[in-house]
Amino acid sequence: MTQEAATSRARQAPARAFDRTVERIADLDARRALAVAPGGPRRRGEFGARERIERLLDPGSFAETGLFVRGRAAADDARRPYGDGVVTGHGTVHGRSVCVFAQDSTVFGGSMGEAFGEKAVALMDLALKIGCPVVGLNDGGGARIQEGVASLARYAELVRRNVQASGVIPQISVVLGPCAGGAAYSPAITDFTVMVDGASHMFVTGPDVIEAVTGERTTAEELGGARASNTVNGNAHFLAADEEDALETVRDLLSYLPPNNLERPPQYAPPAAVPDGAQLDLVVPDRLGQAYDMRDILRAVVDDSELLEIQELFAPNIICALARVEGCSVGVVANQPLRAAGVLDIDASEKAARFVRFCDAFGIPLLTFADVPGYLSGVRQEQAGIIRRGAKLLYAYAEATVPKVTVVVRKAYGGGYAVMGSKHLGADINLAWPTARIAVMGAEGAVGLLHRRELAAAADPEGLRASLISAYESTHGTPYLAAERGYVDAVIAPRDTRAHVCRALRALRGKRAPMPERRHGNIPL
Repeated sequence: MTQEAATSRARQAPARAFDRTVERIADLDARRALAVAPGGPRRRGEFGARERIERLLDPGSFAETGLFVRGRAAADDARRPYGDGVVTGHGTVHGRSVCVFAQDSTVFGGSMGEAFGEKAVALMDLALKIGCPVVGLNDGGGARIQEGVASLARYAELVRRNVQASGVIPQISVVLGPCAGGAAYSPAITDFTVMVDGASHMFVTGPDVIEAVTGERTTAEELGGARASNTVNGNAHFLAADEEDALETVRDLLSYLPPNNLERPPQYAPPAAVPDGAQLDLVVPDRLGQAYDMRDILRAVVDDSELLEIQELFAPNIICALARVEGCSVGVVANQPLRAAGVLDIDASEKAARFVRFCDAFGIPLLTFADVPGYLSGVRQEQAGIIRRGAKLLYAYAEATVPKVTVVVRKAYGGGYAVMGSKHLGADINLAWPTARIAVMGAEGAVGLLHRRELAAAADPEGLRASLISAYESTHGTPYLAAERGYVDAVIAPRDTRAHVCRALRALRGKRAPMPERRHGNIPL
């Protein structure tokens, strides 16, 4: 080859390389367009998988993973769409990293196949490595029947990752359509589940199968609709009006949470103006049996009167909420006198126990407001396991090592006194209002038991009863006997509650609470 020919070829080589690069980029663009195209028509009124992710994350922050993954069951490429029915990746919410997956209902109905499962598991592994929350947007038909046991295996793998991540990174499930069979168990293990009213369904066995097997007729909405899951069985934590509301709820929830169990929750500037709290002096009625709304107290104590209630519609006799005090996240647990006098029953105990354990896992201080007549008695509760299931809340409070501050507002009777953040379960600072009544039981019941013979023999039993009740209330019906023994650190004016709570939480920020080495405790499940 002549020198001239060699020079000409050398000049043409970059041009050919450039042409090949252009061709490859064009091929990449074509494949990417094919990968992001919907697999079929969507149901009316819903967003596609990528649209949902875009609405959840900060604009322009989404980086997709596994875009070109394909299923393996079919030899025909046309039946092996890119992505295999799930979109996975990472981005930011409020500038903080989040991993997210969204089932694509237009591809095999959003059912999980082998490749789908591997993508979801890989995303969970990534979230654990980088220590960030993971959000799952569920809208699928469960295991992919065509792929048999491989699909079932991936569900088990995903659940194992959910368990490994539990208490390490926050996990949030959003159910935006059907979530049935084995698919329902992964959201059940995650920390929070959001459902859309009228659109979401979550159950193990569908209405058709139940009718065929048992003869019972029901609807998907009655069985596991969003409202039933939020009010009846407690499987969900938030009821959203629509998809936009559901995704906004997730963004709001994430603003209270740390990225993982080794970091603190985000801290915001405290509010510039704080109410003087004078209205709290008038909240508790003079008559012991009269109800009031505990949320009036909570909103006067937390920043900007904002409460993000967890399971608001389930077991409403107890309030569980995330809030902020001086810009820092707190978990609030409070009896609600408006509902069943704030009594602790099975549902309330389990609801609060799970919330307390979540807060403890992620370093969120616990702020408890007690007005509780005790545990609910009755044949139905006893037979359903109130002892075993009510003990979960005792266990959760005793196990928690985060800062714990308790305010006794009014009644704190019997086992209810002990469980609602008492000193004896490890609370750090306990406060009481002058209206607090800390005793084994109410005055009327106590007098009836202690003085039944005297009352039976009295010439004026009603006069004697009134005198004995007054005497009992002057001693046991006050917070001062508990304060004398150090079970209450201070009796405070209601108007000063926020100031005392702020000081207590500030003092406890450096709390250390070493625990004995063990694999884990054995909570009464």
